[in-house]
Amino acid sequence: MRPMLATPGDPRTGPPAGAAWAHEIKWDGIRLLADVSDGRLRLLTRSGRDIAVALPELHGLARVGDDVLLDGEAVAMAGGRPSFSHVVDRVHTTSAAAAERLARTRPVTYMVFDLLRLDRMDLTALPWSARRSALEDLLDGMPGVQPSPVFDDGAQLLRATAGQGLEGVVSKRRSAPYRPGVRSADWLKFPHRSTRSVVVGGWRPQTGTAGRLGAVHVGVPVDDGSGRPLRDPEGRLVLDYRGRVGAGLAGRAGLQLQDHLAGVAPAPYPFTTDIPRPEAAGSRWLTPQVVIDVAALEVTSDGRLRQPSYQGVRTDLTPEDLLEQS
Repeated sequence: MRPMLATPGDPRTGPPAGAAWAHEIKWDGIRLLADVSDGRLRLLTRSGRDIAVALPELHGLARVGDDVLLDGEAVAMAGGRPSFSHVVDRVHTTSAAAAERLARTRPVTYMVFDLLRLDRMDLTALPWSARRSALEDLLDGMPGVQPSPVFDDGAQLLRATAGQGLEGVVSKRRSAPYRPGVRSADWLKFPHRSTRSVVVGGWRPQTGTAGRLGAVHVGVPVDDGSGRPLRDPEGRLVLDYRGRVGAGLAGRAGLQLQDHLAGVAPAPYPFTTDIPRPEAAGSRWLTPQVVIDVAALEVTSDGRLRQPSYQGVRTDLTPEDLLEQS
């Protein structure tokens, strides 16, 4: 079974109000389905990979029932806040011995937010409120596992999560069934994202097309050590790579950006480091001169924007301005 997915909510209005909706914290972790059958536990990522060997502290889930399917998120804490990099390190562990050591020094908690099957009964057609009630009874007192807290006031929760540095809020319609594999408007997500300006250094076509914009490669100017931007022998800016941005480019926004980039001269590869070949495949490199705004959850430890989304062109900024702002 593939997990149900949330639709982006309107940030202008925020989480919906009223008794028809419940609101949960959007955890900065790894989505997992916990499938228990005949005493065997599988912890399945969205791609369907079983990572149970990586998370031995969750193996007690095998005793929660003879036949259970849960939906939730594995969360690792660092400094009192969920750390995405910590939990990613955990789920990539393939050695049982290494996983046991990490479970002691960097444990995860399974924050469960849905119950999909119990004693061979498919519960997905039931309303969220009924599934949630059964979930709370099922998981009472289990170490390392807890139901994700539910709140009635989504606007207040959004403010609180922003102040605590959490990822955001997910609002769920209490009457909604669980729709496996569907991105549904019955679940609305409101992530806290910061907006930052970056420079376009290239673009790649949309999959299955020859010339339609699918994503842009972006970076930021490099300081040459004297407060000025580093340039190549031909005078073009050199960029530190920040990642590939594809979200937000559907429809008119992508067409408008593509028109804007059509007037930019081709150039050699502009970034300081090589990017993986699959990411670079089919890309067309440009003179770094167009500044755009992107919203992202964070900049990771390797300098990449996490889950970036295109917001618009900044005609009021030059790439040199970004060096001054850094």
